[in-house]
Amino acid sequence: MKQIAFALALTLAAPAAWAADKLPLSQISNYLNGLKTVETTFTQVNDDGSLSTGKLWMQRPGKMRFEYDPPNSAVVLANTGTVQIFDPKSNQPPEQYPLKRTPLSLVLARNVNLGQANMVVAHDFDGTATVVTAQDPKNPESGRIELMFTDNPVELRKWVIHDNAGSQTTVLLGQLDIDSNLSRDLFTKAKRSGSGNR
Repeated sequence: MKQIAFALALTLAAPAAWAADKLPLSQISNYLNGLKTVETTFTQVNDDGSLSTGKLWMQRPGKMRFEYDPPNSAVVLANTGTVQIFDPKSNQPPEQYPLKRTPLSLVLARNVNLGQANMVVAHDFDGTATVVTAQDPKNPESGRIELMFTDNPVELRKWVIHDNAGSQTTVLLGQLDIDSNLSRDLFTKAKRSGSGNR
């Protein structure tokens, strides 16, 4: 009798963990489409194992800003279909390339639809989170992005960019501050935001 009571107590104590399953792609698409602005911290794990930290702002569609902490101090801006990398240690103009050539364009798209043909190449559940691996069906050579979501409520926790050279970059997100009132300058000027970032 004690064993039955103990088993029942366990079931009552942890129903969410036992009942958890992968989130459907339609629910993830709706979640991403509902994200208008995001402000958070991040930790980046580079392909060589080195770590970078910083702050991230996102405004959908199409806008994102990474501001890396010293000693890196780089700023990466995505806006008007272009990604620019500003390196204060370099005397060269900022590197530029089309946003559509990066897998992050899938997250920043005006309408995210993970159900479209040939976009999602893997959809798994690792026991605690749903992991979706996606590519741009029109530009599969641009690499893949692996997105990890937790449930209750649905939240984006990290992504991994896989390029076609075989390297990967992981970005772990802090607590997401959504629906912030973000300054337009965040996505147009490379100057570091300092304390006045709102």
